[in-house]
This record gives sequence, structure tokens and C-alpha cells, in this order.
Amino acid sequence: MNVPTNISAQTQNRKADHIRICLEEDVQSHQITNGLERYRFTHSCLPELNHDEIDISTAFLGKHLGAPLLISSMTGGTEQAAMINQRLAQVAQHYKIAMGVGSQRVAVEKPQVADTFAVRKYAPDVLLFANLGAVQLNYKYGLDECLRVVDILEADALILHINPLQECIQPKGDTNFRGLLDKISILCTKLPVPVIAKEVGNGISAAIANNLIAAGVAAIDVAGAGGTSWAKVESERAENPLQRRLGKTFADWGLPTAECITTIRAIAPDVPLIASGGLRHGLDVAAAIALGADIAGLAMPFLQAAAISETAVAELAEVLIAEITTVLFCTGNATLYQLKHSGSLQRIE
Repeated sequence: MNVPTNISAQTQNRKADHIRICLEEDVQSHQITNGLERYRFTHSCLPELNHDEIDISTAFLGKHLGAPLLISSMTGGTEQAAMINQRLAQVAQHYKIAMGVGSQRVAVEKPQVADTFAVRKYAPDVLLFANLGAVQLNYKYGLDECLRVVDILEADALILHINPLQECIQPKGDTNFRGLLDKISILCTKLPVPVIAKEVGNGISAAIANNLIAAGVAAIDVAGAGGTSWAKVESERAENPLQRRLGKTFADWGLPTAECITTIRAIAPDVPLIASGGLRHGLDVAAAIALGADIAGLAMPFLQAAAISETAVAELAEVLIAEITTVLFCTGNATLYQLKHSGSLQRIE
């Protein structure tokens, strides 16, 4: 697929803008939360456990993970993004946690930046997710482009991110979402790796999740509201007052992460489920697992750490693992499976 040079440059510039804005501007949701504050763990003062024997390892899409953590999709396509992805991948490898990369559309449009995504050499054993916008299936993308981004990453699965609100606000956004479900279904049958459907911070409802599962999607990443607001991010990039106004109006739009987890689990008890959206520490991760998620994704905390150093990323991973382990210990659960089935997380009335 031949892409005009000006379009590929616009995509690359957008990637750089996103990193800068997320690191420098207040683009967090303030009126809506991830919903996890409505829940509380029942403390066990006598856990009858040896802390050293607690096991927070798990499996996702057939691959072993040292902890139920995903470094959520963030970036690629620029020199700074390459550095960030390398640091994240090296830490992911050390702790055996999953990692996704940002949208690889720029790598399709501008193949010379593909190396900024190619982190398999730093993370040979890690569960890695490639990433494209689902809407691109309506803009001349198909199986070949999806195979290309999977090959660049040597990925274990492909994330199709679904972002209608962001596209509405984004300058020159792609807003033709008609007929996407059928195209996703066809892609799921032809692609040799699993497809993961992911929102970008506004959440996936149970009804839409049910449709995506029926279409053949192998896993769902709810990416609920309560964290980074991409409406706010795009408002910072606005080229006119209308775009700026839209971004501010819809800054707190979406379904809270906790609500997405519980409602999807109610209709799809077995689908592999990723909780993301406003998770900021290991207590959030543990709560999401207790609600029914299989693993939990964090983006902003990892981005902030990766912008500093690889050491900062490793320190964050250590803290998250310690926090998750502490929750298990203080609720009397030795494994994530026990935590999920213990009933130790209670909704606060």
C-alpha cells in the first residue's frame, strides 16, 4: 500500500505529540473514576500463609506470565518512542510480564520507523501484542497490513483498538465505523494469531463485548474510563475551536473500568479479559483481578517511568509486584485463582 509522504509524516508527528502531551499536560479524567473505589478488600489479620510462598504468576493466551501485568499499548514511530519501547521491553523480559506497543499504522505508512516497534530482540520470551486501529479496516487496510505489523513485532497476538470518540476529536480523524464488525470477523478467521479488541479509555460495554466475541475475538481489553482521557489529549492537539470544545465536553465520557469488568464477566464468564483504564498501582490490579479480570494493563505509570530510565521502569514493576503480593497475603490468598474466588473484595454500599 503506497501512502503519501505527507500522511505518514502527519502520523509520525501525532505520535510525538501524544507522548509530549501525556507527559506534560493534565489529561487525566477528573469527574469520572475507574470505579474501583467502590470496592474494598476484607482484611485478614491471620492469613495462615508464608509470604514467601505466595504465587502471583498466571497464564494468558497460553503463555506464562510472572505477574498478571500488561504494559499497555503506548507508542512507537519516533526516536523517543524507540527508547521508551526498548526500556519497557527489557523490564518486561526480566519480570516476565506482557507488553503491547502503540498503533503501528505509522510503521505501515513509513517502513523505516518499523524498528521503533521491533522489541522482540529485547524481550524474547514475553507475551507481545501488535496494534492497529480497527477503523483502518475501512481505510484500505486488510490482512496484509495486519500480518505486517504482527511480523514487525513477532507478536503473539494483534490488538485492534477501537476509538470512535478519539477519532471524532482528532484532527483529520477516521470516522467511518460502518461494517467494522464483519471485517473484524473475517480478520479473526484469517489471521494466524489471536485478535484482542481494546478500547482506548472509554470502555467496552457487555453488549459490544458479546458482539466482538461472537465475531471471533479471542480476548477483550476493556480500557475503561477513569485514567488518561484521549478526548483531552486530542483537545490539546486541536486545530480549531470546535475540536478543542469537543475534547473538553467529552473529557469524562465513558464506562468505568470496574463496571466494564463486572458486566462483561456476567455475560462472558470464560473470555480472556484484560482490565485497563485508570489503574495506577498494584491494589488497583488486585481489585481488577478479584472482580474477574485475568490480567491488568497500565500505561501512564509505565510511560512516566520509561521517560526517566530503565531503572525507573524496573522499580515500578517491583512496586506493583509487591503491592499485588501484599493484597494476597493480607486477604489470606496464596494464588490469583484463590483471590478471584475468595469473595474477599466487597462492594461498599
